[in-house]
Amino acid sequence: SVGLTEDQKEFQKVALDFAAKEMAPYMAEWDEKEIFPVETMRKAAQLGFGGIYVKPDVGGSGLSRLDTSIIFEALSTGCTSTTAYISIHNMCVWMIDTFGSEEQRHKFCPSLCSMEKFASYCLTEPGSGSDAASLLTSAQRRGDTYVLNGSKAFISGGGDTDVYVVMCRTGGPGPKGISCLVLEKGMPGLSFGKKEKKVGWNSQPTRAVIFEDCVVPVGNRLGAEGQGFSIAMQGLNGGRINIASCSLGAAHASVLLAQEHLTVRKQFGEPLANNQYLQFRLAEMATRLVAARLMVRNAARALQDGREDAAVLCSMAKLFATDECFGICNQALQMHGGYGYLKDYAVQQFVRDIRVHQILEGTNEVMRMIVARNLLQG
Repeated sequence: SVGLTEDQKEFQKVALDFAAKEMAPYMAEWDEKEIFPVETMRKAAQLGFGGIYVKPDVGGSGLSRLDTSIIFEALSTGCTSTTAYISIHNMCVWMIDTFGSEEQRHKFCPSLCSMEKFASYCLTEPGSGSDAASLLTSAQRRGDTYVLNGSKAFISGGGDTDVYVVMCRTGGPGPKGISCLVLEKGMPGLSFGKKEKKVGWNSQPTRAVIFEDCVVPVGNRLGAEGQGFSIAMQGLNGGRINIASCSLGAAHASVLLAQEHLTVRKQFGEPLANNQYLQFRLAEMATRLVAARLMVRNAARALQDGREDAAVLCSMAKLFATDECFGICNQALQMHGGYGYLKDYAVQQFVRDIRVHQILEGTNEVMRMIVARNLLQG
């Protein structure tokens, strides 16, 4: 909490308390039984966490990107998987709030901010992951409707959520042919694939989202035709900070678990905490965590201020924080020895839940491409 305002310290405390009381005790059960903890998330929404950086006139909290990062880091100490879904939900509501008409904002945002309804972000397709601009899901204009055909892959919340922010092709090839439509569960032609079996992130369902002659009113389009790719990328800048913040929380919790284990566990007649090698590794873990946190918070400020370098700083922060924090969690597991590999110990779940953060919201290879391109363009 060093360097935070009094308000930010209060947000952090509220989120940490919620994580400790409402999430951490159930984290293993949600993972084991693959429970989507709807009621817990609605309790989080009562604290203002359903639309953190959404405008207050539609039920949002109107907080900054830095405030949001602090909150997601704190919540993630209780359950990284659930917090990561909440971060995706927030990104969807922000897109509607930012790019939607007044009518769309007031129609969709209040029930999403309260988490009476939940949202999913639909960009990735079976054949276009990192190359998002090549997506094939098509939306043919017919009068005052669009007819959607295609499918989306790896959609968090898919099938269990109510609102789908979908990137689809309304024009020619490339990014300028992409538009953004908001779909609602129950629309004819909207269906879902099987629930995927995943290594981690088990407290949120993941399914394919399928469109077969799915009719969507033109009034459900966000922004202008051809604006979809820009909306998607602007959403992802914030999404990258959000997911990096979730990584910080997992790493923070893992450092504390390692610290406790080293103090309690004895080998060769003395606590592991007396072993200088392990002391050095713990010091390195804490140092890398603080460095990653500073990068994420710096990028959050840049995005909030609308700085020119915001996109590249978000990419740097996502790359650095998700790589470093996975390493921290993995090292914490190693320090637990064989116990770390047992599901009775939380550290293994942090490792499993955080691993995918290096893949989603743009793979870390793509983050390197964005940073390199920025540098080489001068």
